[in-house]
Amino acid sequence: MGLALTDPITLAGRTAPARVLFGPHETNLGSGRVFTRRHTAYYERRARGGAGVVVTEVASIHPLDRPYERAPLAAGAGAGDGWAEIVAACRPHRTLVLAGLGHSGLQGSSAWTRAPLWAPSRVPDPATRELPMEMGTGEIDAVIEGFRRAAALAVAADLDGVELDAGPTALLRQFLSGLTNHRADRHGLDRLSVIREVISAVRAELGPDRILALRLSCDETAPWAGITPEQAVRHVRELAASLDLLTVVRGGLFSAETYRPDAHTRPGFNRELCRAIRESVAGVVPVVLQGSVVDPAYAQHALDDEICDMVEMTRAQIADPDLVTAVREDRSPRPCVRCNQACLVRDFHNPIVGCIGNAEAGREVEPPTPAPGSVREVMVVGGGPAGLEAARVLAERGHRVTVAERDNSVGGMLRTVAAGAGRAPFAQLADWLERRCRDLNVRIRTGTTVTGDEIDAARHAGESVILATGSSPRPPGFPVDDTARYLTAVQALAGPGAVGERVVVWDPVGGPSAVAVAEHLAALGRTVIYASVDPIPGSRLSPTGDLVGANVRLQRAGITRHLGVTVCAVDATGVHLAHRITGVPVTVAGAMLVDCSVGLPDDRLQRPGLDGIGDCIAPRTVREAVREGHLLGSKL
Repeated sequence: MGLALTDPITLAGRTAPARVLFGPHETNLGSGRVFTRRHTAYYERRARGGAGVVVTEVASIHPLDRPYERAPLAAGAGAGDGWAEIVAACRPHRTLVLAGLGHSGLQGSSAWTRAPLWAPSRVPDPATRELPMEMGTGEIDAVIEGFRRAAALAVAADLDGVELDAGPTALLRQFLSGLTNHRADRHGLDRLSVIREVISAVRAELGPDRILALRLSCDETAPWAGITPEQAVRHVRELAASLDLLTVVRGGLFSAETYRPDAHTRPGFNRELCRAIRESVAGVVPVVLQGSVVDPAYAQHALDDEICDMVEMTRAQIADPDLVTAVREDRSPRPCVRCNQACLVRDFHNPIVGCIGNAEAGREVEPPTPAPGSVREVMVVGGGPAGLEAARVLAERGHRVTVAERDNSVGGMLRTVAAGAGRAPFAQLADWLERRCRDLNVRIRTGTTVTGDEIDAARHAGESVILATGSSPRPPGFPVDDTARYLTAVQALAGPGAVGERVVVWDPVGGPSAVAVAEHLAALGRTVIYASVDPIPGSRLSPTGDLVGANVRLQRAGITRHLGVTVCAVDATGVHLAHRITGVPVTVAGAMLVDCSVGLPDDRLQRPGLDGIGDCIAPRTVREAVREGHLLGSKL
């Protein structure tokens, strides 16, 4: 047995209490471009939970770099004061705090600055198609000076060090890559020159007793011109002696989504890449494994196998800030299901960072729940995510809770969704909620149908009742003349044996559900046709980073697609579609339909004054169900 996750590690003479890193990510917790007390509470909560190193949200080192509206700016008193508050909050827990510093170059946005983007060469971002200006000597000097000034500000704020961003969306990586650096001057002939000069300038400000870390893309997955693992080995061999910590990541101009993918990508996908990099600089600089590592057991195996010296577990600590403490106490942390539905927030709506399973993530600044005035008897009708979360919170506050679930197991839609392709981890969240409720002595009665009379009697006896009955199928909005040829998505996932050999998966929503159903049925050997009113399959998957991946998987699975259509009817001859603009009819002969429409609230037991949560109010996502269960459980 080698090093443990909970063992300390010393970096530049400073000791972190664990080998678990909480990495930099967008939070939208800022006000304008300044770190706020919401940031402080967010990072302090992970430090209190045992994180060894916290790297703050990457702050832009130049005011003309503003990749998203609330991106922090590493300039002036605002950044220094924010960093100082974060350090003061985390230091009592012995967690080391590093300032994330970067510049997004051509992969930024001009929406707020109205200024041209900077880049090594005139290469447009394939995502935005915006053409940047080619940086001259003045702009390159300004970037180097920006990193130096930011490092000096970090020292003044008493941070333990900084992490330079040369990851999938960073200007420093763009100088390293043949995809984006076509220069004929010394910065093109020697692509390491800029990052070398930045490291030198930053080290001069930090001195030898503060940590200089680097987040480096070691594989752009574009071998025709991008950074390859072989090139990355040469890069780190030259830079390693100047660094105190190196985090190995992947992704680049054409593959930024590979940085933190969802559960369709296996966890620990950078394992062998990290091994190769670590072996190339053995004993020179500690190396961090990054790449969807959410399971403490997997992280420990990586340490045991000498893949790395530390493990980044960012999303896992968003899901459960007490992850390291849970490992120390030999208990299971709340799982991260790697869905990206709440923790990826680079979005023009500026959503606050969160987690579908942890309603408190991103809201740590809210006042703690007051102690209940008296112990209550509470009946929760429905054992889905909303009901289980309400029961868990109520029981933790000392109430006596019973969950009544009509199915033979609890978990509700979490277990149904888990049957879909890439959604298996949702069952882990159901397992954790059930296990936590049982540990808290919540009485769980499955196979129990509660009637309105029973609810009325319970309330009359002084018992509190919470309705969490979920949703019911929505009647189809088109004629169904042969009901044997029509199933809902829930029915298809729960009993795929009822699905015929030829099936049309109808997607009026554009989210993950229909894509998962189509993949699931194709994997079972069915001939699948995907149909949507949208011009692209899974049109609403972009915020989770799975839009491209989903379309690739559908193509590789041989799934035919009919786009921009509506369903006209289902009858004995098959499924009838029509193009929504031209009206051109399409008949899929001999097919049955799986309807992935959103259901309707199951409000049959609703009573005046009765608290309802989750889908029985309005069918939405797991995040809303858990959030409402948490809020109601906290206030009773």
